[in-house]
Amino acid sequence: MMQLFRFENPEMLWGLALIPLLLLAWIINGYRFEKRMRSAGENELVRMMMPFASRFRRNLKFVIQLLAFVFLIIMIARPQFGSKLEEVKVRGVEIVIALDVSNSMLAEDIRPNRLERAKQSISRMVNELRNDRIGLILFAGDAYVQLPVTTDYVSAKMFLSAINPGIVPKQGTDISSAIELASNSFSPQSDRSRAIIIITDGENHDTDPVKTATAAREKGVVIHTVGLGSSEGVPIPVPGGGGREYLKDNEGNTVITRLDDSVLRKIAIAGDGTYVRASDSSLGLGSILDEIRKMEQQEMEMRLFSEYNEQFPYLAVIALLLLISDLIVMERRNRYLSRLKLSQAGILSNNNSVDNSVK
Repeated sequence: MMQLFRFENPEMLWGLALIPLLLLAWIINGYRFEKRMRSAGENELVRMMMPFASRFRRNLKFVIQLLAFVFLIIMIARPQFGSKLEEVKVRGVEIVIALDVSNSMLAEDIRPNRLERAKQSISRMVNELRNDRIGLILFAGDAYVQLPVTTDYVSAKMFLSAINPGIVPKQGTDISSAIELASNSFSPQSDRSRAIIIITDGENHDTDPVKTATAAREKGVVIHTVGLGSSEGVPIPVPGGGGREYLKDNEGNTVITRLDDSVLRKIAIAGDGTYVRASDSSLGLGSILDEIRKMEQQEMEMRLFSEYNEQFPYLAVIALLLLISDLIVMERRNRYLSRLKLSQAGILSNNNSVDNSVK
């Protein structure tokens, strides 16, 4: 995978999860401080007793400390930019994922819904890929190439996040079109180590996907299937309806969607692959990926960054400057500067008095 930017220690970024806790602690501490001030007496009297107290300075110091913490966490995660690009030969497989984006994939028998759960699982699977190519096909009433086979996993996840049923103009579930398009989407030089993963609820409409799967297998393509949904059936939320309205047919009856795993099992058998039924705990892509890794891998050329330039020194300088600023900025106003301002104000007042008396 050609990766221009990376973190050498990405696990250290989990330290940023402490930011909400730090903000919460600051808010609670500020609330307690204000409560103590109110209990001490009238607001004007307390301000007279504490002339050098500054709420702005306290808040400013916290912001500086929080920014310093953020830069320190990013620094120890060691951000790097690629500096030397080379072509290398690696061994891997090509995987094309055909994802159903019909309205029935909005059903909530798998949380948060079938489509979102599929997107989450695909994203996790992409994280497990190393030297493999991946492509993405979307299908409903017809099939469309969302992402040609690539080793750019960052782009794959970016395209994946934007998927919704409104992205395709024709509704329905044409699995045959998805298989045919996916089998023609592999690299021209690829003649083996090719796999298709079909993720759908299996409600195929007016086509023969098993016949199409058999033809794809004859070309050397292995087909795996993942079924989402319940056999009992659930209503389909209206897109953008907030989950309170459900799709209805022309007669006003609520449309019920059910998992048809029989056709998905037949497709997997015809494609010499495996069928997995998804659940709330697992979509099953992990086990399918294990099967794919058992395939004979082919040699592929990839452009990779072989050297990276460290960026943490710049972040270290910024963090150091912020920490120095935190030492310079005091929580209380500087009494000497305050006296100087008062003296200047007094001089100006006396000058005005003299001017008025002259007039």
